[in-house]
Amino acid sequence: MLQHPADLDDRERGRLNEILARSSALQRLAYHVASFAEMMTGLHGERLDAWIAAVEADDFPQLHSFTAGLKRDYAAVVNGLTMEHNSGAVEGSVSRLKSIKRSMYGRAKLDLLRKKILCRV
Repeated sequence: MLQHPADLDDRERGRLNEILARSSALQRLAYHVASFAEMMTGLHGERLDAWIAAVEADDFPQLHSFTAGLKRDYAAVVNGLTMEHNSGAVEGSVSRLKSIKRSMYGRAKLDLLRKKILCRV
């Protein structure tokens, strides 16, 4: 369910269809997941309100929790699902910096951290 349908081979696609045929709840869940993935990859933020309403009309507590989180930062989510520009590169750099900092915890001051960051570029 978490892979693009085009990326599944015939065996995987058949197995997924077999599993989904056994449970209408799983079919609905797969539909919600696929719809959100389509919004993300196609930059269709205008569909977010309808998607949230459809998810909340269904009985999936985990997805309800997810939609509550989306609502908390609604403007940012809509922008992220609509605009082609994002902060992914910045977030990656911040994560890399934090990883380097954690790896040398308690061993040195800012001068060594700076050298390690510059050498890892």
